[in-house]
Amino acid sequence: MSSSPIIKALSACTAAAALMLCTPAALAQNAPATLSQSDQYLFPGEKPEEKGWKDLARLLEALEPNVDTSIPLTPSQITDRIASMLDQGQAAEALEAIEKRKAQYADAPDTLGNDVQLMFLNARALAALQRHEEAIAIYRDMTQKYPELPEPWNNLAAEYVKTGKLDMALQSLNMALQANPEYRDARSNLGRVQLLLAEESFRAAEQAGR
Repeated sequence: MSSSPIIKALSACTAAAALMLCTPAALAQNAPATLSQSDQYLFPGEKPEEKGWKDLARLLEALEPNVDTSIPLTPSQITDRIASMLDQGQAAEALEAIEKRKAQYADAPDTLGNDVQLMFLNARALAALQRHEEAIAIYRDMTQKYPELPEPWNNLAAEYVKTGKLDMALQSLNMALQANPEYRDARSNLGRVQLLLAEESFRAAEQAGR
Protein backbone atom coordinates (compact mmCIF):
# COMPACT_ATOMS: atom_id res chain seq x y z
CA MET A 1 0.00 0.00 0.00
CA SER A 2 1.21 3.57 -0.60
CA SER A 3 2.44 5.67 2.31
CA SER A 4 0.46 8.71 3.43
CA PRO A 5 2.25 12.03 4.06
CA ILE A 6 1.98 11.37 7.79
CA ILE A 7 3.57 7.94 7.38
CA LYS A 8 6.37 9.38 5.26
CA ALA A 9 7.05 11.91 7.97
CA LEU A 10 7.71 9.17 10.51
CA SER A 11 10.95 8.04 8.89
CA ALA A 12 14.13 7.81 10.97
CA CYS A 13 14.28 4.64 13.07
CA THR A 14 16.78 3.54 15.74
CA ALA A 15 17.30 0.37 17.78
CA ALA A 16 15.93 0.14 21.30
CA ALA A 17 16.10 -2.98 23.43
CA ALA A 18 15.37 -6.00 21.23
CA LEU A 19 13.34 -4.11 18.66
CA MET A 20 13.76 -1.19 16.31
CA LEU A 21 11.97 1.92 17.57
CA CYS A 22 10.81 4.53 15.11
CA THR A 23 11.69 8.15 15.87
CA PRO A 24 9.62 10.50 13.67
CA ALA A 25 11.04 13.46 11.82
CA ALA A 26 8.05 15.81 11.58
CA LEU A 27 4.27 15.62 11.45
CA ALA A 28 1.67 18.30 10.92
CA GLN A 29 1.02 20.39 14.01
CA ASN A 30 -1.88 22.63 14.93
CA ALA A 31 -0.97 25.31 17.49
CA PRO A 32 1.60 28.12 16.98
CA ALA A 33 4.44 28.92 19.36
CA THR A 34 6.63 32.02 19.58
CA LEU A 35 10.07 32.66 21.03
CA SER A 36 10.78 36.39 20.60
CA GLN A 37 13.51 38.74 21.79
CA SER A 38 11.13 40.20 24.38
CA ASP A 39 9.80 36.86 25.62
CA GLN A 40 12.61 34.32 25.47
CA TYR A 41 10.93 31.68 27.57
CA LEU A 42 10.05 28.18 26.48
CA PHE A 43 6.48 29.07 25.52
CA PRO A 44 4.55 32.38 25.41
CA GLY A 45 3.15 33.68 28.69
CA GLU A 46 5.64 31.77 30.82
CA LYS A 47 8.15 33.38 33.21
CA PRO A 48 10.25 31.02 35.33
CA GLU A 49 11.06 31.53 38.95
CA GLU A 50 14.64 32.66 39.55
CA LYS A 51 15.57 29.42 41.31
CA GLY A 52 14.59 27.38 38.26
CA TRP A 53 16.31 29.56 35.70
CA LYS A 54 19.31 27.29 35.12
CA ASP A 55 17.12 24.31 34.25
CA LEU A 56 14.93 26.40 31.97
CA ALA A 57 17.99 27.95 30.33
CA ARG A 58 19.22 24.49 29.40
CA LEU A 59 15.83 23.72 27.92
CA LEU A 60 15.81 26.98 25.99
CA GLU A 61 19.26 26.32 24.60
CA ALA A 62 17.89 23.26 22.84
CA LEU A 63 14.71 24.97 21.66
CA GLU A 64 15.78 28.45 20.62
CA PRO A 65 16.28 29.25 16.92
CA ASN A 66 19.88 28.93 15.78
CA VAL A 67 20.27 32.37 14.21
CA ASP A 68 17.49 34.88 14.89
CA THR A 69 15.34 34.46 17.99
CA SER A 70 12.91 37.07 16.64
CA ILE A 71 11.69 34.46 14.16
CA PRO A 72 8.76 32.52 15.66
CA LEU A 73 9.21 28.81 16.15
CA THR A 74 6.66 26.86 14.16
CA PRO A 75 4.88 23.95 15.87
CA SER A 76 6.82 21.47 13.76
CA GLN A 77 10.13 23.12 14.73
CA ILE A 78 9.29 22.75 18.41
CA THR A 79 8.51 19.07 18.02
CA ASP A 80 11.63 18.59 15.88
CA ARG A 81 13.72 19.99 18.72
CA ILE A 82 11.95 17.84 21.28
CA ALA A 83 12.70 14.83 19.08
CA SER A 84 16.34 15.93 18.98
CA MET A 85 16.40 15.97 22.79
CA LEU A 86 15.17 12.38 22.82
CA ASP A 87 17.76 11.36 20.22
CA GLN A 88 20.45 12.85 22.49
CA GLY A 89 19.23 10.92 25.51
CA GLN A 90 17.61 13.92 27.20
CA ALA A 91 14.33 12.15 27.93
CA ALA A 92 13.50 14.02 31.13
CA GLU A 93 14.05 17.41 29.49
CA ALA A 94 12.04 16.31 26.47
CA LEU A 95 9.15 15.20 28.66
CA GLU A 96 9.22 18.57 30.44
CA ALA A 97 9.01 20.36 27.09
CA ILE A 98 6.17 18.06 26.01
CA GLU A 99 4.21 18.86 29.17
CA LYS A 100 4.65 22.58 28.50
CA ARG A 101 3.48 22.05 24.93
CA LYS A 102 0.45 20.13 26.16
CA ALA A 103 -0.36 22.99 28.52
CA GLN A 104 -0.77 25.22 25.47
CA TYR A 105 -3.63 22.98 24.43
CA ALA A 106 -5.46 23.35 27.75
CA ASP A 107 -8.25 25.31 26.08
CA ALA A 108 -8.35 23.01 23.05
CA PRO A 109 -8.23 19.36 24.23
CA ASP A 110 -9.49 18.12 20.87
CA THR A 111 -6.47 19.69 19.21
CA LEU A 112 -4.12 17.92 21.61
CA GLY A 113 -5.79 14.61 20.88
CA ASN A 114 -5.13 15.10 17.18
CA ASP A 115 -1.48 16.15 17.55
CA VAL A 116 -0.02 12.91 16.28
CA GLN A 117 3.65 13.74 16.62
CA LEU A 118 3.36 15.12 20.14
CA MET A 119 1.59 11.92 21.21
CA PHE A 120 4.37 9.88 19.61
CA LEU A 121 7.12 11.91 21.26
CA ASN A 122 5.33 11.67 24.60
CA ALA A 123 5.29 7.89 24.38
CA ARG A 124 8.96 7.80 23.35
CA ALA A 125 9.96 9.97 26.30
CA LEU A 126 8.01 7.84 28.77
CA ALA A 127 9.53 4.66 27.34
CA ALA A 128 13.04 6.13 27.65
CA LEU A 129 12.31 6.88 31.30
CA GLN A 130 11.24 3.25 31.87
CA ARG A 131 7.60 4.30 32.30
CA HIS A 132 6.51 1.51 30.01
CA GLU A 133 2.86 1.14 31.00
CA GLU A 134 2.27 4.85 30.38
CA ALA A 135 4.02 4.59 27.01
CA ILE A 136 1.90 1.56 26.13
CA ALA A 137 -1.28 3.48 26.95
CA ILE A 138 -0.34 6.28 24.54
CA TYR A 139 0.75 3.93 21.76
CA ARG A 140 -2.50 1.97 22.12
CA ASP A 141 -4.48 5.19 21.92
CA MET A 142 -2.60 6.08 18.74
CA THR A 143 -3.28 2.69 17.17
CA GLN A 144 -6.99 3.16 17.85
CA LYS A 145 -7.08 6.68 16.42
CA TYR A 146 -4.63 6.12 13.57
CA PRO A 147 -4.59 2.37 12.77
CA GLU A 148 -3.16 3.15 9.33
CA LEU A 149 0.15 4.29 10.87
CA PRO A 150 2.58 1.36 11.25
CA GLU A 151 5.05 3.15 13.54
CA PRO A 152 2.90 3.23 16.71
CA TRP A 153 2.14 -0.46 16.22
CA ASN A 154 5.87 -1.17 15.91
CA ASN A 155 6.80 0.80 19.03
CA LEU A 156 3.89 -0.70 20.93
CA ALA A 157 5.36 -4.11 20.14
CA ALA A 158 8.73 -2.98 21.53
CA GLU A 159 7.07 -1.96 24.78
CA TYR A 160 5.21 -5.26 24.98
CA VAL A 161 8.53 -7.10 24.61
CA LYS A 162 10.04 -5.06 27.44
CA THR A 163 7.11 -6.01 29.68
CA GLY A 164 7.22 -9.69 28.70
CA LYS A 165 4.06 -9.70 26.56
CA LEU A 166 5.44 -11.48 23.52
CA ASP A 167 2.09 -12.64 22.12
CA MET A 168 0.77 -9.09 22.17
CA ALA A 169 4.00 -7.87 20.57
CA LEU A 170 3.49 -10.39 17.76
CA GLN A 171 -0.06 -9.15 17.18
CA SER A 172 1.09 -5.53 17.11
CA LEU A 173 3.80 -6.25 14.55
CA ASN A 174 1.32 -8.08 12.35
CA MET A 175 -0.89 -4.99 12.50
CA ALA A 176 2.08 -2.80 11.57
CA LEU A 177 2.71 -4.94 8.51
CA GLN A 178 -0.96 -4.93 7.65
CA ALA A 179 -0.80 -1.14 7.66
CA ASN A 180 2.37 -1.15 5.56
CA PRO A 181 3.65 -4.50 4.21
CA GLU A 182 6.90 -2.79 3.15
CA TYR A 183 7.77 -1.55 6.63
CA ARG A 184 11.16 -3.21 7.07
CA ASP A 185 11.66 -2.47 10.76
CA ALA A 186 8.39 -4.18 11.65
CA ARG A 187 9.31 -7.17 9.50
CA SER A 188 12.72 -7.45 11.17
CA ASN A 189 11.14 -7.10 14.58
CA LEU A 190 8.58 -9.75 13.71
CA GLY A 191 11.43 -12.19 13.09
CA ARG A 192 13.01 -11.29 16.43
CA VAL A 193 9.77 -11.78 18.32
CA GLN A 194 9.16 -15.10 16.60
CA LEU A 195 12.61 -16.23 17.73
CA LEU A 196 11.86 -15.12 21.28
CA LEU A 197 8.58 -17.03 21.23
CA ALA A 198 10.32 -20.12 19.85
CA GLU A 199 12.93 -19.91 22.60
CA GLU A 200 10.18 -19.50 25.18
CA SER A 201 8.39 -22.59 23.84
CA PHE A 202 11.63 -24.57 23.83
CA ARG A 203 12.32 -23.69 27.45
CA ALA A 204 8.78 -24.62 28.44
CA ALA A 205 9.10 -27.98 26.70
CA GLU A 206 12.48 -28.54 28.31
CA GLN A 207 11.05 -27.83 31.76
CA ALA A 208 8.10 -30.13 31.13
CA GLY A 209 10.46 -32.95 30.16
CA ARG A 210 12.37 -32.84 33.43
